[in-house]
Amino acid sequence: MLQFEELKLQLEALEPDIKELANALGLDKMKMEIEQLEQRAAQPGFWDDVENSQKVLQKTGALKNKVNAYDELVTGYEDTMALIELANEEEDLSLLDEAQQELNAVVQNYEKQRLQTLLTGEYDSKNAILTFHAGAGGTEAQDWAEMLYRMYHKWAEQHGFKVVEVDYLDGEEAGLKSAVLLIQGENAYGYLKSESGVHRLVRVSPFDASGRRHTSFASLEVMPEIDNTVEVEIRPEDVKMDVYRASGAGGQKVNKTSSAVRLTHIPTGIVVASQVERSQYQNRDIAMMMLKSKLLEIKEREHLEKIEDIKGVQKEIAWGAQIRSYVFMPYTMVKDHRTGYETGNINAVMDGDLDGFINAYLKAASLNKLNTDFTEE
Repeated sequence: MLQFEELKLQLEALEPDIKELANALGLDKMKMEIEQLEQRAAQPGFWDDVENSQKVLQKTGALKNKVNAYDELVTGYEDTMALIELANEEEDLSLLDEAQQELNAVVQNYEKQRLQTLLTGEYDSKNAILTFHAGAGGTEAQDWAEMLYRMYHKWAEQHGFKVVEVDYLDGEEAGLKSAVLLIQGENAYGYLKSESGVHRLVRVSPFDASGRRHTSFASLEVMPEIDNTVEVEIRPEDVKMDVYRASGAGGQKVNKTSSAVRLTHIPTGIVVASQVERSQYQNRDIAMMMLKSKLLEIKEREHLEKIEDIKGVQKEIAWGAQIRSYVFMPYTMVKDHRTGYETGNINAVMDGDLDGFINAYLKAASLNKLNTDFTEE
């Protein structure tokens, strides 16, 4: 039947791409590495160094997940082809919707895994630290910062990432002045690094009795979480520590003691804070990790030789610096100014549907890298 023949042709066209994906993922290399890691785990004395053994097991698990994901893609392809051929042979149109859904699932799975091949940065596999700041504009900007906070929280949950609130400073009337989220999961930083920058909102303000249209700004900083395997040297005399009482979203007290910690890196003026733990010492460790992550991210982005070369890189949270615009009025549209990608479904975006923007950025970044490499050759 013509309908099933069309589905079969679409699926067959995907077959060479799926085979090429195995090479792009380095599937054979991954399988060899898994075997080597499992041999290490079987050696006597492997558990003598608990920290190292856990890292080996985590890496083994991550590699196995990638291999299994590819195997599931191949199995999905084969099962969908069998379904289409059976339905075509039986001329059973009642299976058409199911066949179409299975085909769509295979395509989406392929696109998801192909996207992972673009995550080749040194820190792409790390967890991500998201820092939100309201721009100038008082309540309106603070409400916008909280909307962004919610949007990324939803995106992370939809993708199976764990979300930890590290710091939260309430707005004066609504929203938030600043907040920090830790997004835990493989490739969290690789996906979210594209979201760093100033986000612009255009809407009729719910805080304006006259119903006028307002433009507001909020910034998002995205850093990789740096673990103990990465050495970042910070001189103790360069760090000022302040303690204060923690408070959660909505003004609810997290702790009645001064357990929250704020660290200021004196040479650059960079400030980080943590109130997620009840212990001042634990919050200090988290804040120090965030400071190291931020300094390292700036060092890498600015192509500096050492941390001491950082002089401070503060962007103004205002017009002209935005990476993306969210327009609620007079029409609805979200547009990324770097890639040109846009959508009219602004409600879906605010509910965490950001994959289109992230995919477009990663593809553009990959293409730019290829062009740069070609030019240098």
